[in-house]
Amino acid sequence: MNLTRRQTLASLAALAGSGLMPSLTFAQDAGTFRIGALNPITGAGGPYGTGMQKMIAAAAEVVNAAGGAAGRMFEVFAEDTQTQPQAAVLAAKKLIEVNKVQAVLGTWSSGVSLAVLPLASEANIPLFHCSGAPALSVAPANEKKLGYRFQATNDRFGRAFAEIATKEGFKRPATMAFNNASGIGNTEGFEKAWKAKGGEIVASVVYEPAQPSYRAELQKILDAKPDVIVMGSYIADTTIILREWYQTGEENTFIMPAWAGNPELVKALGPDVVEGIISVDSISNEGSPAFAAFDAAYQSAVGHPGLTNVYAAMTWDMVTVLALAMEAAGPGADMAAINAKIREVANPDGKQVSSFAEGKEALKSGPINYEGASSVLDFDEFGDVTPDFAASFIRSGEIKREYVVTL
Repeated sequence: MNLTRRQTLASLAALAGSGLMPSLTFAQDAGTFRIGALNPITGAGGPYGTGMQKMIAAAAEVVNAAGGAAGRMFEVFAEDTQTQPQAAVLAAKKLIEVNKVQAVLGTWSSGVSLAVLPLASEANIPLFHCSGAPALSVAPANEKKLGYRFQATNDRFGRAFAEIATKEGFKRPATMAFNNASGIGNTEGFEKAWKAKGGEIVASVVYEPAQPSYRAELQKILDAKPDVIVMGSYIADTTIILREWYQTGEENTFIMPAWAGNPELVKALGPDVVEGIISVDSISNEGSPAFAAFDAAYQSAVGHPGLTNVYAAMTWDMVTVLALAMEAAGPGADMAAINAKIREVANPDGKQVSSFAEGKEALKSGPINYEGASSVLDFDEFGDVTPDFAASFIRSGEIKREYVVTL
């Protein structure tokens, strides 16, 4: 057993006392269905990954407690992507080739999902992910239509950024993007939406990762005198950029994704540096019964409110949607038949349901529409959904939501 597996089992062990722990076994028969939980336990996604993995385990136990999906009980095999494409590929190959999983759930970051989706597609199994890159929607990455996105696309994030910039009255935006599919996707989505409103971008920079300093790139942006800087970034590079920006004495507002503008950033830089930052994230379907069930499970397993980890709500929904699709496809259905049912159980029209047990019962009478914990989960032709977004502001070291943006 390697370190990753030890870390995984340790992260799941807390579920045992709450009754939420699924069996992690190596036996497989006709009455089981193997799920690969492939999550960012370490790396940039580390603040979210353990909760994501625990919710896959918890939701699997909920399905099993209700008699399984079409008579099949879920088994969960967990690995750490390390938020790195190379590590994720090795972990995915192990899950697919050694553990013989029949679905992979919960990849985070576009680089990871872009690396893993071809492996899942080659094995003819679905990948449910939390990544934003537009390339994950279409061929060649999603040519077999086995990729399903439970997060907003980067293009949708960009549109949300543009709505917030408009609401806040900014006139001279500039953009800085980490050189990967997610970072560039966020800022390109913003630029497209901003220009559609008749606005102009005063400067744009794409920067390389793992640099000790970003002074040259930052100075190019500051020379254009922007009133707001829109970031497509992660926490490590954002920390360096903001520290160097603060040292210049310039006054700018930053709009950034919440995986960069989070409590870790506040802790790293202090309240003075991060004051006024606008942190944007997709938000869960907070008023739904599905969210209430997820929140109870998350608090039991992790000890924090479900509102603190939207990605965990997504992985909870991943298991539920998969199970409902299996139930709709019927006993003994192959993956092609199960895949054909995913939109049917999540999209209108049908009886609205909020849990696996409720959906399982309702399927006896006709079609269903699962309204999820993470969003209403209406998948479009590309397997994408459109959640709402929160605009949160950092004030005196606290991140507080001020309003919601609906696209």
